[in-house]
Amino acid sequence: MMPAVTHIVESSLYARDVKVTANFYATVLGLSAMLDTPRLVAFDAGNHSVLLVFQEGATSDDVRTDEGVIPGHDGQGRLHLALGIATESLDEWRRRLAAHDVEILSETHWKGGGTSLYFQDPDGHVVELATPGLWANY
Repeated sequence: MMPAVTHIVESSLYARDVKVTANFYATVLGLSAMLDTPRLVAFDAGNHSVLLVFQEGATSDDVRTDEGVIPGHDGQGRLHLALGIATESLDEWRRRLAAHDVEILSETHWKGGGTSLYFQDPDGHVVELATPGLWANY
């Protein structure tokens, strides 16, 4: 029998200034930090998911901890992240983004009934707020 993947636990973004970018995710999106260090900030992204915001260049090498070794990793360029939201909260999200002077780059209405709002974080990463109806499983 094939073992199953149950869900994505962590998603990572890389920031020029981890404090500025972490403040964006906390202030604009209301995410709660579970860990806040100079190297990374870990946010509770709901449903057992964690958003990791790393300081650029701080994770290229392996990191040794008491628990084991975390292999080095990094990301470059304009990355993408989609966060799920309730359909009935779309107008509230539009108002919240506007109140924080965050420009909505695109609003897409999917054939499955979902809607996506796209905008950028301080590092130019594309953030998507998506309602159900985007994918067959969401």
